[in-house]
Amino acid sequence: MSLAFTNARIFTGTETIEGKVLIVRGNKIDSITEPFSIPTECEIIDCGGNHLSAGFIDLQIAGGCGYLFSSDPTPEALAAITRAIVRTGTTGFLIAIPTNSMEVYRQVIKVVAENPHPALLGLHIEGPFINPLRRGAHIMEYIRPPVKEDVEAIVSQAAGVIGMMTLAPELCSPEVIELLNNHGIVVAAGHSNATFNEAVEGFRNGIRTTTHLYNAMSPLHHRNPGLAAAVFQTPGVFASIIADGIHVDYNMVSIAKKLLGNRLFLISDAVEENRKEAYMHIRREDRFTLPDGTLSGSALTMMKAVENCVKHVSIPLEEALRMATLYPARVMRIAGRGSIEPGYRADLVVFDDDFKVQKVCMNGALI
Repeated sequence: MSLAFTNARIFTGTETIEGKVLIVRGNKIDSITEPFSIPTECEIIDCGGNHLSAGFIDLQIAGGCGYLFSSDPTPEALAAITRAIVRTGTTGFLIAIPTNSMEVYRQVIKVVAENPHPALLGLHIEGPFINPLRRGAHIMEYIRPPVKEDVEAIVSQAAGVIGMMTLAPELCSPEVIELLNNHGIVVAAGHSNATFNEAVEGFRNGIRTTTHLYNAMSPLHHRNPGLAAAVFQTPGVFASIIADGIHVDYNMVSIAKKLLGNRLFLISDAVEENRKEAYMHIRREDRFTLPDGTLSGSALTMMKAVENCVKHVSIPLEEALRMATLYPARVMRIAGRGSIEPGYRADLVVFDDDFKVQKVCMNGALI
């Protein structure tokens, strides 16, 4: 099928173009052309004068549509979660699994491997090789030291479906980090009490990014700079951030953006209400907590995170969109996604001036 997206403010990833038409053929972006040059076979998609961007890429989301995947690792749950995520404009995501038992890891790996989907980029295994001092909402009994044999056991079962693993750099040997990198897994520093020097050493050893900047990590301090400062001071290292004003104050988002520039990207870190199994998340008005009140996850969508960056952090819309599209694609080294260019996959989101999603196109098909 060929589609022609008309009457849109097209943000390509580098510029906003008005008065043109975006042509999609099959599952690929074909061209941006003049309205009088629309091929006759195209179905016309009138965008109503709204914004048209590449679809969002969320590298950490744990559930949706009533399911928390780690507590319900079934094909049915994964399909429902995926449908819910795609409707919000996110056309690429890593499904996040918190520190858990080996049995749960085996189950989620099997389900993801056997149920591919155009939006599903794989698993983000958050733990179990994290620092108990910075465990946040993670369960203590499942945290364990990063013995190379345990890492190999997880990787050997993964069949290439793990896209990212979060670990504490102060606990991990260079051999463990190298092992993960050799299997194509992006290594992230998080849930860590690393000193500045320990974190920098981890980055030198191959850690590429940082999980939810500021949260569950050694804090900024004028005598003990910690992990966050190490990210700021290490060129080439990325950091994700939860821009909901709850996990991170908007002033701290602003500081991080000024220091990191195009190395800062958005995640939702969204969970779902769950009252069974190991991770019990209680829905509050604007967040999720454990039963004891510990903050356990956001209620964000990527669209809302973009909106928050524009409205509360004074980040220009084009840059906020790059933080939700282009930069996550760079972190994962995903070719052909994250911006609107000829030959790139046709993952698109149309949204209005109130940041409400109007249309979603994933892999060339309207959702």
